[in-house]
Amino acid sequence: MEKDLSGRVQSVDRAMTIMEALGREGGGKRLTDLARVTQLSLTTVHRLLTTLEQRHFVQFSTKDNLWHIGRGAFAVGNAFTRDRNFVAAALPFLKTLRDKTHETANLGIVEDHEIVLVNQIQSREINRSISTIGGRTPLFASGMGKAVLSSYPEDEVRTLIRRSGMRRVTAKTITTPTDLEYQLGCIKLDGFSIDDEEYRVGVRCVAAAVYDGRDEVVCAISVSGTPARIPNDRVGTIGRMVLEAAQGLSRAMGANTYPTGP
Repeated sequence: MEKDLSGRVQSVDRAMTIMEALGREGGGKRLTDLARVTQLSLTTVHRLLTTLEQRHFVQFSTKDNLWHIGRGAFAVGNAFTRDRNFVAAALPFLKTLRDKTHETANLGIVEDHEIVLVNQIQSREINRSISTIGGRTPLFASGMGKAVLSSYPEDEVRTLIRRSGMRRVTAKTITTPTDLEYQLGCIKLDGFSIDDEEYRVGVRCVAAAVYDGRDEVVCAISVSGTPARIPNDRVGTIGRMVLEAAQGLSRAMGANTYPTGP
């Protein structure tokens, strides 16, 4: 059993890298594609896929000759949501947001200084958000991330930014602590945040933080869509809807303190 200096088991690490590559975009991948994106040899990837297939974590489709995520991975992932009661509690609020705004509603949590999308109710419109469950976004470059950051003490935000940096992702990404502090101040006043194509061109997001029974932020809710479907004159209306949903979920979680908006 090979380990690196960090204590990681090499074969397990490689298997997880393959699982992440399969789950990142969906739709299935060829063996050669997996070898390319994971930078592993074809032999290694095939051997690990065979083992994962035996445990039902991946499956091979003879129809399209592609590898896909298997039911075993779904079962394990589903346990994650069962252990976090806010995921189930958020579902009716996400559905209501989708129906009121006609846009995609999202739920995200913080993990390793990033927002991870853990649930989503897709818009019924043709133009949908292209974010996928399990996708990760830097806190400073996402609506949900900035909503969460607005609840942190200022010195904690500065420490986090020093550690993680503020790399430019799109032309609209904020890249300075000063700009971030200004936006966080606005979020505290408004009760909701905006991601204006800061992580992905063509996607605008309006978000608000959700609090639990300890009056601490546990997750965030957002609505996302194209700038054409969420123009500037609609942001305020959607922001109030998102804030109302976040407040409702916070109350359902037993919170006594949460953003109230202006």
